[in-house]
Amino acid sequence: MKLHIQTAQPYSVTIANGLLDQMGELALETQKPGSRAMLISETNVYPLYGERVKLSLERAGFSVFSFVFPAGEPSKQISTVCEMYRALAENDFTRTDFIVTLGGGVTGDMGGFAAATYLRGISFLQVPTTLLSQVDASVGGKTGVDLPFGKNLVGAFHQPAAVLMDPETLKTLPDHFFRDGMGEVIKYGCISDRPLFEALEAGSALKDLEGLLARCVDSKRSFVEEDTRDTGRRMILNFGHTFGHALEKLHGFQELSHGEAVGIGMVLACRVGECLGVTPAGTARRVSGVLERYGLPIQDRFSWEEIVKATALDKKSDGSTLRLILLTQIGESVIYPITRDQLRPLL
Repeated sequence: MKLHIQTAQPYSVTIANGLLDQMGELALETQKPGSRAMLISETNVYPLYGERVKLSLERAGFSVFSFVFPAGEPSKQISTVCEMYRALAENDFTRTDFIVTLGGGVTGDMGGFAAATYLRGISFLQVPTTLLSQVDASVGGKTGVDLPFGKNLVGAFHQPAAVLMDPETLKTLPDHFFRDGMGEVIKYGCISDRPLFEALEAGSALKDLEGLLARCVDSKRSFVEEDTRDTGRRMILNFGHTFGHALEKLHGFQELSHGEAVGIGMVLACRVGECLGVTPAGTARRVSGVLERYGLPIQDRFSWEEIVKATALDKKSDGSTLRLILLTQIGESVIYPITRDQLRPLL
């Protein structure tokens, strides 16, 4: 299955079981034959799939080097990217060479940022191996790292040359990380795909996993193509993220995963929307029910005041005004400007 993303640099998203063994052949569609590939991965994923991808690339004639960093959000730092630069430089990478990111959202974000900035930009291929990265993080060209002050505060827009997804990698994904990815799947049902939300409510959405991945990517494609740089309608993809990122920051980017934080953020956004009369009463309850069905939390220990305060460096802010994403009904959403002072008394 192949979907085409029409951005300034068009690229395709290929979804197929067993695709890891075709990596070299597929890389030849976008990369110079005989060029160098830096395979960037982490300590959980590389032992499972790294050598398999490396072998496929080498069979296609590429010279392959590897950079493996400690798994987890705490590694998503400028210092790790600097180590990537060192590996690229020491192995004489030029603008005709490329990076392959093999792993979840952290790997794709950091490896993509290294690609965006090394030599002012080299090509990269996204090979997402988690549900969260396959349905969301690998598509759209957002790359970056965290700072102690907030999530993804340093980054660049840099579209991949291609996104290559093998759904079979999800078979080795621990249940916790599969649930984490379901937070983003549920988000798509909330913001733009009511039938998907209803299938999630009914428990039938996971029967066709390949189709589910394609459905989420197709939903994201419509937002990305219209607003590549996230200044308008694409912000709707951040439903649940304003409060979710605040919670991740409050947890020190540990304990609470991204999908869990976004799920709680969606519930909070629905409650705010209900208080403002934008979101129909009972929506927060329905969204909570779906989150709980897939093993995701719906509340956190931090107070509403602490959460609002932690949104101070949200990238969707305009001064003291946040651009919240609220549901007008399940499957439809709007961008709603509101100040923190207006937010504080709502919940």
